[in-house]
Amino acid sequence: MTTLNKEEHPISLTKSMFSFLIPIIVANILQSVGQVFGIIVVGQTLGVDSLAALSAFFPLLFLLISFAIGIGSGSSILIGQVYGSRNIPKMKEVVGVTLAFTMIISVGVAILGALFTEDILRAMGTPNNILSESVSYAQILFCTLPITFLYMVYTTFMRGVGDSKTPFYFLLISIILNITLLPILMFGWFGLPEFGLNGAAYAVVLSNFITLILLLLFLHKRNHVLRIDKVIMSHFHLKGAILKNLLKLAVPTSISMVALSMSEIAVITFVNNYGSNATAAYGIANQIASYVQIPAMSISIAISVFVAQAVGAEKTSNIKQITKLGITLNYLLGGGLILIVYLLANPILKIFLNHSEAIEIARSLILISFWSYVILGHTQSISATMRATGTVLWPTLFTICSIWLIEVPAAYYLSHYTTLGIKGVWFAYPLAFIVNLSIQNLYYQLIWKKKSLKVLVG
Repeated sequence: MTTLNKEEHPISLTKSMFSFLIPIIVANILQSVGQVFGIIVVGQTLGVDSLAALSAFFPLLFLLISFAIGIGSGSSILIGQVYGSRNIPKMKEVVGVTLAFTMIISVGVAILGALFTEDILRAMGTPNNILSESVSYAQILFCTLPITFLYMVYTTFMRGVGDSKTPFYFLLISIILNITLLPILMFGWFGLPEFGLNGAAYAVVLSNFITLILLLLFLHKRNHVLRIDKVIMSHFHLKGAILKNLLKLAVPTSISMVALSMSEIAVITFVNNYGSNATAAYGIANQIASYVQIPAMSISIAISVFVAQAVGAEKTSNIKQITKLGITLNYLLGGGLILIVYLLANPILKIFLNHSEAIEIARSLILISFWSYVILGHTQSISATMRATGTVLWPTLFTICSIWLIEVPAAYYLSHYTTLGIKGVWFAYPLAFIVNLSIQNLYYQLIWKKKSLKVLVG
């Protein structure tokens, strides 16, 4: 497990960050591979309408997991800080409270989502020819949301203590299970019912559930610092002081993620106006975009953990160096990946799609907007640094404003009132990313750097 208990030499810090970062990047790649496998199977066997049904649900799925991301992000910062200060009892207290809060939130969202799935998808403008499939698929994932939340949050706990390898190993197990179960449940192999598209949802749920159980058993057997024990269970309730700090970090992050997912829902309503081919193309391009964003997302996680531990260990002199290294890696790794996608755009798209119109729509999205994901990554690096020290409100507000005051209005105007058509939607992304970076960097340089830093819980 990675800790920062002394001032790091640049070479030592780079080595430590790479050691932590590589499992996260590979894990994210493998996770995307698992998702892509399902998309390819659906697209090539069930057809473009089923693929569009999946694509229609992607923004809503992102909305759901944004809550788990927010909770996990907040708890990993608290855990990183107290672990950096070697306060293990307090760390277990944070874990117990977070698990209790996660269960309450996930059950509540699951119930509401399952009840109003069709209304939500209709409001998103989901085409009628794919609505029924989308609703059925979505309801399965809604009802099983607590399993997904617990699995995601527990992996962030481990990263908070600097353990990025264990989540990687168990993600690999989850992916293997998902790939194995998907065709069995979709096509009714071995005498099982043929679930069709719903089989893809059941495969995801079962693989997450089995992996979560195996993970908890492994942690217990290895006597891992995060194993569920009597101390953690004694704090399995909503304890005021811990919950207050958790909410201070988690709520703005969740709100930011919700705002982002709501913007994607708004954007897909613009895309849906151009038909199911456009919806399918948008979904595929988003999947490829998730690959492109892997370096930036992984780097922001690493920055958050390293900065949180530096604060806990009272080695704040490391923070500038950590952030600079993260930003540099973002441009090198993220930029290189984007270049590869540009060079191989058509071959990549043909793996998923066999419809020429859908391929061309997706290709235009890639060419117009993907370069700007390095700008987004730069912003995420700065934001991760500030959030890891407890500064979450302003980065959240800046992100929300760039989304709802720039991206969504620009996407609507350019796609409705100019000759760009659907391409107008794609131009809105780089515009919003540039504005967000400009504002975040201004705050980071002029205000955040003058703040005194301290451990949030002790």
